[in-house]
Amino acid sequence: MKLVTRSQLGWPKSAAGYIGSVRGVKVHYLGTPYSSRPHEKCAAYVKQIRSSHLANKAENYSDIAYNALVCEHGTVFEGRGPHRRTGANGNATLNSQHYAVCGLLGSSGLTTPPDVMLSGIRDAIEYLRREGDAGPEIKGHRDGYPTSCPGGPLYAWVKQGAPRPKAEPEKPDTPAPTKPTAPAAKEKTPMPTAKVITESVPASDRLPPDEYTLIKLAEDTAALQGPCTYVVTAYATVVGIPGTRVVARFHDLPLATGRPSLDLPIDGGVIGPDGTLNLSVTRNGGLDVKEQLRLELRSDADATVTRRVLRALRTDA
Repeated sequence: MKLVTRSQLGWPKSAAGYIGSVRGVKVHYLGTPYSSRPHEKCAAYVKQIRSSHLANKAENYSDIAYNALVCEHGTVFEGRGPHRRTGANGNATLNSQHYAVCGLLGSSGLTTPPDVMLSGIRDAIEYLRREGDAGPEIKGHRDGYPTSCPGGPLYAWVKQGAPRPKAEPEKPDTPAPTKPTAPAAKEKTPMPTAKVITESVPASDRLPPDEYTLIKLAEDTAALQGPCTYVVTAYATVVGIPGTRVVARFHDLPLATGRPSLDLPIDGGVIGPDGTLNLSVTRNGGLDVKEQLRLELRSDADATVTRRVLRALRTDA
């Protein structure tokens, strides 16, 4: 995460009111014409937004309205910051329910968010979850308030569950041709053992509303138990009431204590008009001895997981 703090922007502590926790985050855009610019000019534009908000006597802002702003280069600029009530969601009630993160996109000019900006918005959301006790909801400004914000392209991404874009693998440089030489003798070292794990099975896991439910990742629970490194993608088909929000999270579970050591980033989606959501989440990392990777799902209303699919590559440490 590339974060520019208030102090780095030369701003004092926010005068906005304190807030303990919120349901989640609402995503915004500027709603005015905005053109692409070099990164060295982004901080100046963020400062300009704050100055215009403070000068707005009709709204009587105490600070820049947003909790965080993200430029097209993926940098997160701290606005009001965590545990500060936003001024951007439309009214006092809405401002007390969600934080506000603004992507520097316009109604014309730069209107489509590049992947690096979407990753930056995810960084800002996860930062507000970690530091500001934000809940799992990710919505657009227009959800619950009559506005076109955050614009069509950015709102379409929000409706998909605001997934973090997948990074493209870097292409290796082509080495210049060299004259072949006899290789030096080296001791042979054992290669790590890699194992591909693939499962696709029906399921019948009920998801009670507003609580996390453990979903079995593999029939063999030791398949994703340390010591190992892994790359895992889990797919789940969830059926329920259209419009129901479903979120998923991984965590590392030490078997000795039975207490998760870390809740890893949350992804989610919304059950469609046909009553079905096909959800996928990806995680890569490492597990210590007697530590297992677990998957949990949570929904806003009663729902059922009818199929789960696992694709994983495990390499023994």
